[in-house]
Amino acid sequence: MATETKVIKVDPASPDEKIIEFAATLLRRGGLVAFPTETVYGIGANFLNESTIKRLYEIKKRPGNKPFTIHISSVDMIRDMGCEITPLAEELIKTFWPGPLTLILKSKNGKLGFRMPKNNIAKDLISKSGVPIVAPSANISGEKPATEAGEILKTLSGKIDLVLDSGKTEFGKESTVVDITGNAYKILRKGSISENEITKTASKVE
Repeated sequence: MATETKVIKVDPASPDEKIIEFAATLLRRGGLVAFPTETVYGIGANFLNESTIKRLYEIKKRPGNKPFTIHISSVDMIRDMGCEITPLAEELIKTFWPGPLTLILKSKNGKLGFRMPKNNIAKDLISKSGVPIVAPSANISGEKPATEAGEILKTLSGKIDLVLDSGKTEFGKESTVVDITGNAYKILRKGSISENEITKTASKVE
């Protein structure tokens, strides 16, 4: 458990490579790193580290049966994790990624959620970490998602290891979540991308 949360300011337009590398190393080693996306701030954790994932559930007070979304920097990471990319998935990815859309896809062991942020800090951090990163919103489950670093520290100071502070997020609203594992897509959470935009894009796939 972190005893002190380090805060480092990062330029959103041109992130310092050394800072991103420091945060990426921390993630690989099992640390919890809050970072900005274009929607809200997320708490990054190494998906492959069981003890870190358990710690993240405890800190967020999140129900154990509610899985985390995996944040990626390339579509290849989806294939590497054994997930099916259907024609609908391809169309949604082409239209909205990188961006505020979370897709629930079929995997060998059930379902996995994926998102590819367009925020420069998030993209660089995920890419440099070299591991699948989960990044639920940086808040206690059920509370308002954090859109700036100060909001994170109010509830999570001393509980996570690092906050990358780049100021207020662009949208301030969570990603839209679409489940495409069934015969028809299903919007599980309304967010930054409207239902109409999803419907219009899905209609292009026969």
